[in-house]
Parts: sequence; structure tokens; C-alpha cells
Amino acid sequence: MDVAIPRFVVAAPASGSGKSTIATGLMAVLSQEHTVQGFKVGPDYIDPMYHTAATGRVSQNLDTWMLAHDQVKAIFARAAADADMAVIEGVMGLFDGYEAKTELGSTAEVAKLLGAPVILVLDVRKMARSAGAMALGYRMFDPDLHVAGVICNRVGSEAHAQWVREAVEAVGIPVLGCVPRADALTIPERHLGLYTAVERTAEVDAFLRDAKDLIAAHIDLDRLKAIAAQAVPFEGPSTAPVQHIAKRARIAVARDEAFCFYYEDNLALLRAAGAEIVFFSPLHDAALPERIAGLYFGGGYPELYAADLSRNSAMRAAVRAAHAADLPIYAECGGLMFLTQSIIDLEGQRHTMMGLLPGHSRMQKRLTMGYRLVTAQRDSLLLSCGEQVRGHEFHYSDWIETPEALPYAYDIAPRCGRDAHPEGFVSGNLLASYVHLHFRTEALLAENFVDTCVRWMKKHC
Repeated sequence: MDVAIPRFVVAAPASGSGKSTIATGLMAVLSQEHTVQGFKVGPDYIDPMYHTAATGRVSQNLDTWMLAHDQVKAIFARAAADADMAVIEGVMGLFDGYEAKTELGSTAEVAKLLGAPVILVLDVRKMARSAGAMALGYRMFDPDLHVAGVICNRVGSEAHAQWVREAVEAVGIPVLGCVPRADALTIPERHLGLYTAVERTAEVDAFLRDAKDLIAAHIDLDRLKAIAAQAVPFEGPSTAPVQHIAKRARIAVARDEAFCFYYEDNLALLRAAGAEIVFFSPLHDAALPERIAGLYFGGGYPELYAADLSRNSAMRAAVRAAHAADLPIYAECGGLMFLTQSIIDLEGQRHTMMGLLPGHSRMQKRLTMGYRLVTAQRDSLLLSCGEQVRGHEFHYSDWIETPEALPYAYDIAPRCGRDAHPEGFVSGNLLASYVHLHFRTEALLAENFVDTCVRWMKKHC
């Protein structure tokens, strides 16, 4: 099956160049006349929320380290099948990925895999003619990659815009626009990363409106659409018709301001395995949904809402009762933090949490981040002992004051040759870990979760 949808990748030399603002603004303005499907390279959760707000369609992650190439192609083909155009936002710098010697996991790898031309966003605040040298270097570094155009971002004046445009076009690369500095449009950051669209619902519409105006005024959209239309068709995997399986179990998924980091594919795969997904809010609800056979606590920022989570004693009692009944519970990253005895914020204040895991979650300013090779130490609701999957960590907390004889879930191996170490927690039908798993890394992850829920129902209902 040939995939020929018009498409392009928005990339940059480094993080902080403004590619998220440019990519989201492009999605928003193009969506005024076209059906646009957004994508994000890598494991990020926050940028896809902004894409979704900009296009009205759920953005998808494309990760060539966690997933096989055919899986990435299939995700793209399915999500973009009924769209007029696809806009793919890159991650970090264009060639940055899992390791230094190869393109594995990089934006460049995804662009070549999908036959997508690259639009390079250059932050030209502190350069002039050097913009041409940088653009040429990125085009020549990998001759198999099609760097089709440049957007000069954060220009200081019309004269500055003319200078950098001439410098880049002198090396044979078209400039699609020169965007002036607009610091108010950048997605604000904090010690934990970017604010999520869920947290900024009152501001998102204004952000998108201003981004659309800026993009429309300073970028040649017709030329950009022509580049997208020239994307070379690639051979995608043949996709079988969607199987409508009978619902076998209701799984309650925590989704609110505190818990909002989920791969949409995880939820889709749970549904395909027979799960009926029902959402609830640990922040705002007093009770769990009725007739559930499983709980899923994803990642997010529970530390920012720790006081409110602690005050919701009715919800905490409901989750404890579910755990006492051995209801299958899966928690990752922020979900793990919620299940510990307390969250200790940066000021040292303790906020009582669930107490289903021993020890406490202590916030700190050092970031733990990166891909992980995960090996199951023991059987759990997702994996059998010895099975391996790939995942990703991103957190600013440590799990402290745990007993020495902890029933660890995994051995996890970071990159860069560091030794594997035990991580996570398994007890009965409870599995908790800092590692985010993409369920497409192993076809049975979603099925195992749903099967565990079905077995629980047969025993308790």
C-alpha cells in the first residue's frame, strides 16, 4: 500500500529553537482550510496536546526506538488516512536520537522513513550570514535527507530578515518565511518542563489565535503546501480491517490536570483487546466509575496538585478499597507517585497519598530522562518474568525510604553503557513503575492487561 499524503517535518538544530510554536501554529493555520493530522517524533506527551487543540484531531507519537519501522509507518498511515495533510513535529535537534553514532530514534530517521521533506527552523537571534552556513551544514550532513526549506525564527527587524534570507538562499535553500520575535507566544516552561494544554485551557485558544496570525503573516503557506505535496510516496504496511471485539472488561483511566500523559495507542490497543475505557478524575471525583475491572494511572504532574489529591479523601478511600479487593491496577510515573505514601514537594512539605506502595516520592531538581530497556523480574499484569520491552523515563522525583526487600517489577538498562538496576513494584495485581511503556512495543501488553481484568471479574463478580 503506497502512502502518498502531503506531509512535511518541522525540525530544528536544537531544542529551544521555537519549532513547537512554529509547528503548532502551522497546524492551526492550515487547519482553517484543510484536514490536518499532527504527529510528534519521540516519546513526548505535551506537544501532542497542543497539536490536538490546533487541529481538532488526536496527535500521534512516532518513535523509531521504541517501535519497529513498520509499526511507525502503520501509525502514520492509519492516523493520516482521512486527512489532507500531515505535519510532523521533530524532537530535540534534527539528528539527535538514541546515540551519537547513528540516526536511531531521531527526527531525521523518521523523516527518511516516511519520505517527508524537512522544514528547518533556525533561531537566528544572534546570527546573520552564519544562518546560511548552518542551513547548508544540515542539508549536507545526510545527503539522503531532504531539507526542503528554512524558516528563520526570531528575526529582530526587516533588515535582519533580509540579511538571513539572502544568506540561506545563497546556498540554494529556499526560505519560506522570517518570523519576528514573539516571546509571549512561546509555551511557558517551568522546572518540570512545558505546561500542558490541559492545564492552560483558558489560554490555549488565545495562544493558537496569535500563533495563526503570526504564521499567516510571515510564512509562505502556498509554497509550504507545494513542498508537502511533493513528498515521495512510501510503501506502508497493509493494514487489516479494524476488528470490533466484544467488550470484555471496563478499565477506569485517570485523566485530569494531574494525570494526562498517555500514548493514545495504549488506549486504542486496550480497546482493541476488549476493554471499555472510562475516564475519571482523582482530583475532582468522589468515587470510581461503576462496574470496573481495572485501574490505569498514567503520568502527569501529581506533585503540582498534591494538596488537592490529598484532600480528596473519598477518592483515596475508593482506590484503597479497590486495591484491597485485588483489582488490577497499573500505574506509571506520576501514577507511581500517587500510589506511594506521600509526595514531598520542593519546599519539603509532605502530602498524604495512597499508601499502596511503601516509601515516598520526593521532588528534586535533577531530571531523570531517557530510553530504557526493560526486563521483567517477575510476573505481572503486563509481562511474564524474563520478557523484555522498551520504555522511557521522564521525572523529577525519587522514590525514597523503601524497604530493602522490595518486590521490584523490572531490571531497567539505561543507554550509554550504564549497568541495569531494579525498578518498579509488583504485588498481586498491582504494577507500578516510573517507566512509560508504549503498548505497541509488545503486542501482548494490552491483551495481558485486559485478560487480567477478565480473570478478576470471573473471580469477584
